[in-house]
Amino acid sequence: MKLSGVELLRVRMPLVAPFRTSFGTQDVRELLLVRVVTPTGEGWGECVAMAGPVYSPEYVDGAEHVLRNFLVPALLAADGVTAHKVAPLLAAYKGHRMAKAALEMAVLDAELRAHGQSFATALGSTRDTVPCGVSVGIMDSVPQLLDVVGGYLDEGYVRIKLKIEPGWDVEPVRAVRERFGDGVLLQVDANTAYTLADAPLLARLDPFGLLLIEQPLEEEDILGHAELARRVRTPICLDESIVSARSAADAITLGACAVVNIKPGRVGGYLEARRVHDVCAAHGIPVWCGGMIETGLGRAANVALASLPGFTLPGDTSASDRFYRTDITEPFVLKDGRLPVPTGPGLGVAPVPDLLAAVTTAKVWLGS
Repeated sequence: MKLSGVELLRVRMPLVAPFRTSFGTQDVRELLLVRVVTPTGEGWGECVAMAGPVYSPEYVDGAEHVLRNFLVPALLAADGVTAHKVAPLLAAYKGHRMAKAALEMAVLDAELRAHGQSFATALGSTRDTVPCGVSVGIMDSVPQLLDVVGGYLDEGYVRIKLKIEPGWDVEPVRAVRERFGDGVLLQVDANTAYTLADAPLLARLDPFGLLLIEQPLEEEDILGHAELARRVRTPICLDESIVSARSAADAITLGACAVVNIKPGRVGGYLEARRVHDVCAAHGIPVWCGGMIETGLGRAANVALASLPGFTLPGDTSASDRFYRTDITEPFVLKDGRLPVPTGPGLGVAPVPDLLAAVTTAKVWLGS
């Protein structure tokens, strides 16, 4: 299909509560949305880059710049564009996976809407609902943490993920286990906050029966993760280190991980995310879908991805109200610990105009 134009929208959405991780605290989410327009309709994408380059080298202002000046012009100049052509058309521009993923997502949404096919069907879905976990940020105190975890369990979430950092690790995990028991599916996420010298400390988490320790070391330290995996019993899961299907295969071969967190924005899009899934499935490595505090647009696509057969662990595909009092789409509502997989064409959801307008801070049109 030939693109008529692309609109970039800057969005600012307050969170229901501050969300603290080892790399900082957020109380508002700055987002970049992409609307692709074709002669037959439109499609939506969401860039998951954060306001600053703290999770990855990408950040929202940089993503907007590379989209405006390089990526979007490359697609507008192409004779015909499909989702599968986006990556080859943009290959000359190195990196910027989150920006590329947002553009590919919008093209894929438009393409699937035109053909009356859902994201889930196109990706290879095998389920109509997915089990949902929740990510719990670093708290000011253990009692506060226990109250928050208890609230999420009461809401029906089937897995709890605790953010950790040096000084906030063993004792919070111990407290959660003692309060809620061994039956709760529990895992931790370090967001690269530790070094291999911390292996004895991380091994102290072994008695608590965690599902996994997520990304304990720096993203480029694959060999360090492989060594850590030999020193602790708890399975090591990689997040920031996995940027493609090839990097997943390398990490698995080196013994650096026993689980993989797949975030489509981090790997360059949903088509590459499916390839990561396929590589992991071929090696018997379970995967789950990570979250980046997405709006209902990104949430819809993530839920569709999480319905693929290799996603055997609950993901961070939380309900809309986990982070936002008001989403820009119709909200995703948790029922019996699960979310429904959208079945409508494309993403199966679209922004509600008034809700989107209320949080849009700027927009620019690229095209004729």
